[in-house]
Amino acid sequence: MSLQGKHIVLGVTGGIAAYKIPLLVRLLVKEGASVQVVMTRTAKDFVTPLTLSVLSKRPVYSDFVTEGDRWINHVELARRADLMLIAPLTASTLAKIVSGEADNLLTAVVMSAECPVLLAPAMDLEMYRYPAVRDNLRKAEQFGMHVIPAEEGELASGLHGQGRMPEPETLLNEIKKILTPGNLPLLGKKVLVTAGPTYEDIDPVRYIGNRSSGKMGIALAEAARRNGAEVTLISGPSPYLPVNPPYEVIRVRSAGDMARAVQQHFPANDILIMAAAVADYTPVKTEKNKIKKQDRRFNLELQRTKDILAEAGKSKRKDQFIAGFALETDNEKENALKKLKEKNADMIILNSLRDEGAGFEHDTNKIRIFFADGTEKNFPLKSKNELAQDIINEIALRI
Repeated sequence: MSLQGKHIVLGVTGGIAAYKIPLLVRLLVKEGASVQVVMTRTAKDFVTPLTLSVLSKRPVYSDFVTEGDRWINHVELARRADLMLIAPLTASTLAKIVSGEADNLLTAVVMSAECPVLLAPAMDLEMYRYPAVRDNLRKAEQFGMHVIPAEEGELASGLHGQGRMPEPETLLNEIKKILTPGNLPLLGKKVLVTAGPTYEDIDPVRYIGNRSSGKMGIALAEAARRNGAEVTLISGPSPYLPVNPPYEVIRVRSAGDMARAVQQHFPANDILIMAAAVADYTPVKTEKNKIKKQDRRFNLELQRTKDILAEAGKSKRKDQFIAGFALETDNEKENALKKLKEKNADMIILNSLRDEGAGFEHDTNKIRIFFADGTEKNFPLKSKNELAQDIINEIALRI
């Protein structure tokens, strides 16, 4: 999938994430694209025009008039473009774009563009969550622009959360998908993903839970969306759920809640990916009042929860595909294959808590995939985002 002959206008604004842009320019040129960089004045504080000019093999523009008094025609720049990407996009430039304020060359080019426009916002956690910023991103989408959601990660402030600009390779893939829409393997498919833990209430204060962060399921929802699918994410309590994602999110708390949500939505979906860590047991009785401390043993009676994956397997149609997860600590392969057969799944993704950097609460994972046709594939330790794409690729091959 080459970008040979494509002309891309790359807008750069004044955010620390601009340090990633030279690599993006290099990747685009390597793919055969011609790249015209347009910078805001503050962007020059983070990356030099000379660096981007050398890599793009073109002059870099930031003002309507060059030093030689040459007028830069913003309309011509926009009309020549096959695609425009602004990365990083600051809150300030975003506000100008949606309010129609063309006080610099970059915003004037955006407002003259008739090609697809991609926006890659990057800012600190609280700024990204700020209601006006969220509203402006929604407006940009209503105007027909494509918003690439910020990723979770360490931010310039030292905080950890959503607001990080995706890596250049991710931005490159987004550009390719817009310019070559036929290469979206899940286009027209509906994907249902479950994520996170479930909380089984004991009383109004206490619950039974597990250490699932929800990161793997969220990464799978994002990967499915990037590959063209219409996505619904059913998630238990997770602090990592993205703000205003470009897909439906159904928040649940208990295993019973999740079972009901999956039962309701699975029939309308083509693919189910069960990444949630659903509790196997729940209290027989939930107390209405807080249980007081007592000077004796406390016995808690538990009962089995509904097996959501097995129920989905029983009702699965021939045109539906089910992927489940198996987190194991011993007899990993044996237990994964047993689950694959008993749940009537099409694939089981195995990860072991014995593998360093894998499993709950990590940003990385190491998996083995077992398929109903008897094949098996191993994947080394990678980021959960990368593995999510690997899993989506495997599903796409089999549908």
